[in-house]
Amino acid sequence: MLNRQGLHLRVYGRVQGVYYRDFTRRHALRLKLTGWVRNLPDGTVEATAEGEKQQLLEFITALKQGPPASRVADVEIIWQEFTDKFHDFQILS
Repeated sequence: MLNRQGLHLRVYGRVQGVYYRDFTRRHALRLKLTGWVRNLPDGTVEATAEGEKQQLLEFITALKQGPPASRVADVEIIWQEFTDKFHDFQILS
Protein backbone atom coordinates (compact mmCIF):
# COMPACT_ATOMS: atom_id res chain seq x y z
CA MET A 1 0.00 0.00 0.00
CA LEU A 2 1.30 3.42 -0.94
CA ASN A 3 1.71 6.01 1.79
CA ARG A 4 1.62 9.18 -0.27
CA GLN A 5 1.42 12.65 1.22
CA GLY A 6 2.07 16.27 0.43
CA LEU A 7 3.91 18.95 2.28
CA HIS A 8 4.47 22.67 2.09
CA LEU A 9 7.78 24.11 3.28
CA ARG A 10 9.17 27.53 4.05
CA VAL A 11 12.93 27.72 4.51
CA TYR A 12 14.55 30.56 6.46
CA GLY A 13 18.19 31.64 6.56
CA ARG A 14 20.74 32.33 3.84
CA VAL A 15 18.88 30.39 1.14
CA GLN A 16 18.78 32.74 -1.85
CA GLY A 17 21.70 33.23 -4.23
CA VAL A 18 23.31 29.97 -3.06
CA TYR A 19 21.72 27.48 -5.54
CA TYR A 20 19.18 26.40 -2.94
CA ARG A 21 16.34 26.02 -5.47
CA ASP A 22 18.51 23.88 -7.77
CA PHE A 23 19.62 21.80 -4.76
CA THR A 24 15.94 21.35 -3.82
CA ARG A 25 14.93 20.30 -7.34
CA ARG A 26 17.80 17.80 -7.68
CA HIS A 27 16.88 16.15 -4.37
CA ALA A 28 13.18 16.07 -5.27
CA LEU A 29 13.90 14.40 -8.61
CA ARG A 30 16.26 11.87 -7.02
CA LEU A 31 13.53 10.99 -4.50
CA LYS A 32 10.83 10.86 -7.22
CA LEU A 33 8.85 13.73 -5.69
CA THR A 34 6.67 16.16 -7.60
CA GLY A 35 5.93 19.83 -6.88
CA TRP A 36 7.77 23.14 -7.07
CA VAL A 37 10.19 25.50 -5.35
CA ARG A 38 10.54 29.30 -5.53
CA ASN A 39 12.19 32.29 -3.90
CA LEU A 40 9.98 34.71 -2.00
CA PRO A 41 10.58 38.49 -1.80
CA ASP A 42 11.34 38.30 1.95
CA GLY A 43 14.45 36.15 1.32
CA THR A 44 12.89 32.80 2.19
CA VAL A 45 12.37 29.80 -0.09
CA GLU A 46 8.96 28.14 -0.43
CA ALA A 47 8.32 24.63 -1.75
CA THR A 48 5.49 22.16 -2.20
CA ALA A 49 6.24 18.48 -2.66
CA GLU A 50 4.26 15.27 -2.98
CA GLY A 51 5.24 11.62 -2.91
CA GLU A 52 5.92 8.70 -0.61
CA LYS A 53 6.14 9.73 3.04
CA GLN A 54 9.58 8.14 3.53
CA GLN A 55 10.96 10.10 0.55
CA LEU A 56 9.39 13.30 1.89
CA LEU A 57 11.12 12.74 5.23
CA GLU A 58 14.46 12.32 3.41
CA PHE A 59 13.67 15.50 1.43
CA ILE A 60 13.10 17.45 4.66
CA THR A 61 16.42 16.21 6.05
CA ALA A 62 18.24 17.35 2.89
CA LEU A 63 16.57 20.78 2.91
CA LYS A 64 17.51 21.33 6.56
CA GLN A 65 21.14 20.81 5.49
CA GLY A 66 21.00 22.75 2.18
CA PRO A 67 23.81 23.25 -0.33
CA PRO A 68 27.33 24.14 0.94
CA ALA A 69 26.97 27.95 0.61
CA SER A 70 23.60 28.09 2.38
CA ARG A 71 22.86 28.54 6.07
CA VAL A 72 19.45 27.15 6.97
CA ALA A 73 18.06 28.73 10.13
CA ASP A 74 14.65 27.04 10.17
CA VAL A 75 12.31 24.94 8.04
CA GLU A 76 8.59 25.40 8.60
CA ILE A 77 6.69 22.25 7.55
CA ILE A 78 2.98 21.83 6.93
CA TRP A 79 1.83 18.30 6.03
CA GLN A 80 -0.97 18.15 3.46
CA GLU A 81 -3.15 15.66 1.65
CA PHE A 82 -1.75 14.04 -1.50
CA THR A 83 -3.41 15.68 -4.54
CA ASP A 84 -1.53 14.10 -7.47
CA LYS A 85 -1.76 17.43 -9.34
CA PHE A 86 1.96 17.76 -10.19
CA HIS A 87 3.73 15.87 -12.97
CA ASP A 88 7.34 16.80 -12.18
CA PHE A 89 9.31 19.11 -9.88
CA GLN A 90 9.85 22.66 -11.16
CA ILE A 91 11.69 25.78 -10.15
CA LEU A 92 9.21 28.67 -10.32
CA SER A 93 10.31 32.26 -10.82
